[in-house]
Amino acid sequence: MRSISAENLAALPARKLVLADLLWIEVRDRSTGDRVVEGQWSGVGQRGMQVINPRTGGVETRTFYGTYTLTEISDIPLVHNITVQTVTVKMSQINARVEELLRQYDAQQAPVQIFRTLFDPETMQQVAPAMPRFLGFVDKIEIKTPAENEDGGVNLTCKSHTQEMTRFNTDTRSHESQQLRLPGDAFFRDVAVVGDWEHFWGKVNGKLETSPGIKAATKG
Repeated sequence: MRSISAENLAALPARKLVLADLLWIEVRDRSTGDRVVEGQWSGVGQRGMQVINPRTGGVETRTFYGTYTLTEISDIPLVHNITVQTVTVKMSQINARVEELLRQYDAQQAPVQIFRTLFDPETMQQVAPAMPRFLGFVDKIEIKTPAENEDGGVNLTCKSHTQEMTRFNTDTRSHESQQLRLPGDAFFRDVAVVGDWEHFWGKVNGKLETSPGIKAATKG
């Protein structure tokens, strides 16, 4: 069961609410590497809208632009586990701003947030801050340039942030690496040579035996 705000819960029985989807994407400038943030929504016009930041839980006001550029968002599974979810976002291929975001800037692995908000149809004001529905990254970009009399578009395939848990750390447990994490920490100072140390136990001497698990731990 998903909890919603008291404002949304009170407004839902009227069955006259207007739904809107919001997309927040953080691309990178190819020249400087600086972050460029952009908000798009499924409506028309520029609007400042309140959203619940999925990372902090706080309410923020962000600016979203719309000329029917955000055409479709696939179903978003609402699950209580850490499985990696995939969501497809379809955008207008003929919109100049969309072209700029995806061609001029680097959108590969760009952080993405998707929200849904409800509007009062009489005032067209938000009933409550937009709820976050998806947090992840752009995994694949497909820009379809249509032939004559065919449909084009932009498809962003996004993976949820839980995919970060599937990545492997290429760093090794070494003294040099530990100094980058915590300068002055000597815990791994002898990790490269400790396997060659010889210890005397009574009349027997030799290298200290280590299990395969310990050997693997010193490598990754």
